[in-house]
Amino acid sequence: MAGKSQTVLVTGGAGYIGSHAAKALAQAGHRVLVYDNLSAGHREAVKYGELVHGDILDPATLRATMREHRVEAVMHFAAFLDVGESVRNPDKYYLNNVVGVVNVLGAMAANNVRTLVFSSTCATYGEPLETPITESHPQRPINSYGETKLAAERAFPHYERAHGIHWTALRYFNAAGADPDGELGEDHAPEIHVIPRALDAASGGEGLKVFGDDYPTPDGTCLRDYIHVTDLAAAHVRALEVLSATGASGAYNLGTGTPHSVREVIAAVERVTGRTVPWTLAPRRDGDPAVLYASPDKARAAFGWTPALASLDDIVRTAWTWRSAHPRGYAG
Repeated sequence: MAGKSQTVLVTGGAGYIGSHAAKALAQAGHRVLVYDNLSAGHREAVKYGELVHGDILDPATLRATMREHRVEAVMHFAAFLDVGESVRNPDKYYLNNVVGVVNVLGAMAANNVRTLVFSSTCATYGEPLETPITESHPQRPINSYGETKLAAERAFPHYERAHGIHWTALRYFNAAGADPDGELGEDHAPEIHVIPRALDAASGGEGLKVFGDDYPTPDGTCLRDYIHVTDLAAAHVRALEVLSATGASGAYNLGTGTPHSVREVIAAVERVTGRTVPWTLAPRRDGDPAVLYASPDKARAAFGWTPALASLDDIVRTAWTWRSAHPRGYAG
């Protein structure tokens, strides 16, 4: 189902996933407008669409931007996402991830924008009661990052009833990899994700820390569902097209359905790079479940979407290509 071309506001579109989604939108024929305050995103990552330097905590600029550019749909990525930081500094997360979303919804209502695709997270589920995790799993977050994303999800039905805003919430598992064309990649400061940290360790950087090796898993390390960022971006475009055509709101998991352990990630990095990953064992982190992976069946059925880069080696290979060419991220 190829939808009609739309003007799509991509909040946080200068960030990791947002920039890949902007590229996918542009390639699908949509007009892209990136809205980002560049606090965590990168101006150099805005290769598709026009950049509006703005903050979601500035409702007046949000409303004016939607009005002036005749925005027809919103993809919302502008959120803080460091779980550990969210525990230490919940104020920051509630302000941006909840108040910011309310501002986006208010600007949409004021400008008769009726279509929202929202970047959510598997952190809304909390400790898994069973795996693979389906969308019907209870949502019981264990940190303020997950709580703030769930608060946003809970607001959507109210705005749909009051203002006719149809919504799709996409609950990611572990986003990874980089644009296969080499244009876009992962550049966080500090970097908190295991694959780029393992690549940095293989390149002579700080050694990788493995947090716990005594979990009830085959090799004692945590199992996670790594999904390629380009596959995430493609799912957002499909979600937008389906939502625009049907108006059927709902939440969907995005993952491969196949978990990999931290030791398997290290082995994949060593295979792809031909280098050793130096690592040390560290204590378990609070709140790290042993096993966390998705049932992606609902998204596959609704969107006709299947991950194209589901192999862990393929994910690592694209991330390695990016980091080899950009050892200092976008600054390099």
